[in-house]
Amino acid sequence: MTKVESYSTDGIESSRRATYWNDRASECIVPLVSEPADRDRFRGSIRRSEVGDLAFIDASSEAQVVRHTREHAARTRTPLFIVQLQILGECTERQIGRETRLGAGDLTLCDTARGYETTFYGPNRMLMLGVHRDRLRRYVPDPERMTAVPVRAAGNVGGLLSSFWVNFWGEYQRGMDAGAAERCVLTGLELLGAAYDEIAPTAAASRGLAEANLLRVLNFIEAHVRDHDLTLEGVARACKITPRYIHHLFAERDETPGSFIMRRRLELCAQALASPAWQHLSVTAIAFDHGFNSQTHFGRIFRAKFGTTPRDYRRAALALEPP
Repeated sequence: MTKVESYSTDGIESSRRATYWNDRASECIVPLVSEPADRDRFRGSIRRSEVGDLAFIDASSEAQVVRHTREHAARTRTPLFIVQLQILGECTERQIGRETRLGAGDLTLCDTARGYETTFYGPNRMLMLGVHRDRLRRYVPDPERMTAVPVRAAGNVGGLLSSFWVNFWGEYQRGMDAGAAERCVLTGLELLGAAYDEIAPTAAASRGLAEANLLRVLNFIEAHVRDHDLTLEGVARACKITPRYIHHLFAERDETPGSFIMRRRLELCAQALASPAWQHLSVTAIAFDHGFNSQTHFGRIFRAKFGTTPRDYRRAALALEPP
């Protein structure tokens, strides 16, 4: 027996629509927050059902920006991958530094274990399939690498894939035997794997270039991490890329360029404080020698990372040294 849950902002007071929509969307999809372009005129509806362990969510709305933050990701009980199939209108999907624009029939993957943002530009409709991570890996071996990588409706397999899921969802809502629905889902997932196999060489080439650029950036930072004047702009100039692209390269690391530089400076300071070879220098001198210019700031962030003051860290480490 086909069971489909339905929710709509119709009949909800305009002052309460945004709150109602946020609550229903967070229940049906994952924790998120929606910012309608026009709160007074916003309309939205959701239809949701489950086929085995797959969740189908059919969402229609006016223009909005949807954000699933890192805090939301941390509260997500069962992280899923969401296949996002744009049926009507256009949207832009942003995740791990990637950005892709979807038109009708295009789809992409979204990892709910990470933050993402989706901008819908006008009236739109999106069909989403929530797939457990282990199950998706049977068809897309490395789905984390494919997040925000689009499968275009104009592609050989992409058009077949989007048409299949749209037609299946329509037939399913009209009533479909559970066994038949499960078999159709298997076919759809096989098509999804074939679609990503088709675009994998292009995606891999792009990743190869990105990884090479990231290595250049990391090597430059490591060579200059103790410089007081090390800046993101300086790294970008030296590597002949833009600061924005460097942020894009760091997105998959869940660490910003600035936090990476700070972490490496702290780690190098900790090594120096624990080394007898640096005993002749004060804590302040070691901090300044590793790119810091404020003793107070250094002490505060050192304690936040290592749970103790630099002096106590040094005292404990050197006490362990053999005589």
